[in-house]
Amino acid sequence: MAFLRRRFSLSNLMDLRVDTYLSKLEFEKSVSEATLYVKKLEGKTLLIVSLYMDDLLMTGSKNELISEFKVQIQEVFEMTDFGVMTYFLSMEVNQSDQCIFISQHAFALKILNRFCMINCKIVSTPVAQGEKLTSSGNQERVDEKEYRSLVGCLLYVTTTRPDIVFGVNLLSRFMHCYDVNHFKAAKRIFRYVNKTLSYRIKFEKGKELKLIGYSDSDWAGSVDDMKSTSGYFFTLGSGVFCWSLKKQQTVAQSIAEAEYIAAVAAVNEEQTQPTEIRVANQT
Repeated sequence: MAFLRRRFSLSNLMDLRVDTYLSKLEFEKSVSEATLYVKKLEGKTLLIVSLYMDDLLMTGSKNELISEFKVQIQEVFEMTDFGVMTYFLSMEVNQSDQCIFISQHAFALKILNRFCMINCKIVSTPVAQGEKLTSSGNQERVDEKEYRSLVGCLLYVTTTRPDIVFGVNLLSRFMHCYDVNHFKAAKRIFRYVNKTLSYRIKFEKGKELKLIGYSDSDWAGSVDDMKSTSGYFFTLGSGVFCWSLKKQQTVAQSIAEAEYIAAVAAVNEEQTQPTEIRVANQT
């Protein structure tokens, strides 16, 4: 995966020029992602280009195709070639011939230091077993700015850490009604992150590129309204690349109904081709 950066800030008009130029090179814009462009030949993907602000990310089936594209676009737009991508939007990308690792190790260290948690006592799970948070607690309120900063930083870490999504999602429901219990729960996730700084998402070469979805749900986990929480994730080859967790909109009458709602959410995420969805059915 390669990385180019435009040397000056582009206006909307200039962005339109890039879009037009990519179309001339026979790139097709993604229907679901407006800044993603794909070039195919006889049904096979040759190049993928993603635009973000002044940055262009690209990958392809052959290094020669990537090099050729760099030459083409630099003849029209003034850009700097940063070579193989190693860092982007707080994500560290380590690439080798056999695998690609994605993590946020540096950012996690940064926020641990920011909140004086670098030497904290570590824990093995992000959420305490059986822990229930509510908006109607009578505990002492905590500093509003610090709690929101804690949760906001954790939300950013979930970019590469699906293992903390449940806990962070739970905390984010109480941004306007929190107390010391919510604060302690947020600090617990930081303690877990400190223990698992080495965790990375791995995409390994040679693994079968089979798309598989997984879904699960609790039942009446929310103390305030008795609603359940759905979660799902998808893997492609050896790595997870898509995940989501949210509170269900209706009150499920049984654990089976809650599981079905979660499975439907996973199916709705992937509708373009037949995909195996594995539903957790043990309680």
